[in-house]
Amino acid sequence: MKIVVIGGSGLIGAKTVAILRANGHEAIAASPRTGVDSVSGAGLNEALRGAHVVIDVSNAPSWAPDDVMAFFRKSTTNLVQAEAAAGVQHHVALSVVGTDRMPDNGYFLAKVAQEKLIAESGVPYSIIRATQFMEFLGGIADAGMQDGKVHLSPGQFQPIAADDVAAIVADVALDAPLNGIVEIAGPERAPLNRIIGQYLRAQGDAREIVVDPKATYFGGTIAEDSLVPTGVARRGNIALDDWLKRARA
Repeated sequence: MKIVVIGGSGLIGAKTVAILRANGHEAIAASPRTGVDSVSGAGLNEALRGAHVVIDVSNAPSWAPDDVMAFFRKSTTNLVQAEAAAGVQHHVALSVVGTDRMPDNGYFLAKVAQEKLIAESGVPYSIIRATQFMEFLGGIADAGMQDGKVHLSPGQFQPIAADDVAAIVADVALDAPLNGIVEIAGPERAPLNRIIGQYLRAQGDAREIVVDPKATYFGGTIAEDSLVPTGVARRGNIALDDWLKRARA
């Protein structure tokens, strides 16, 4: 089966491509690095020719609210139009748990717009909303820095390893379209400040964490369950402690 992975050179994309190829599929890593640009449309029609499935795990180069909204609107519009013309049978997109629960987060608003375009496109689809990747825990700590300390909400958090994300994305892509949403998360849930604290200790990072209920998450206000699934979700297998041990190895 020919499967085109938009963003196939990135963290999740490269892992997904490797999984699909190991299972005998023709997986194409499509990204600007390989001559395929979903925003400009360059190389898109050629890459999708004969494709059965398209997986979109691309990300905006800038997370400024206007930039990320423009990226996902243009990229997704180009993708679904090219898919319809090519007869693609399944569009799989990676989104974020909580996109519909944090209206003051510009990135999440852009993902809501992306999901809407997909659902209205007429192309059979599956949307996978994932919690934050363990690989980005350091970035979350950095984003919480104020006056030399890491300010974090005590809201619930359930990070997932990129390897688990890629495995589930590949699995969903090979199944029938959901024409709906599935949420995925890591195996463990705890307050955000506690998880980031565990990460910093494992890194030998002595920065002090301040538990701050008013702390935002990349500009978004956090309630108790803003960043975790509130219903049934598929869970990854890699625990945070195991991931930290691998990262140190």
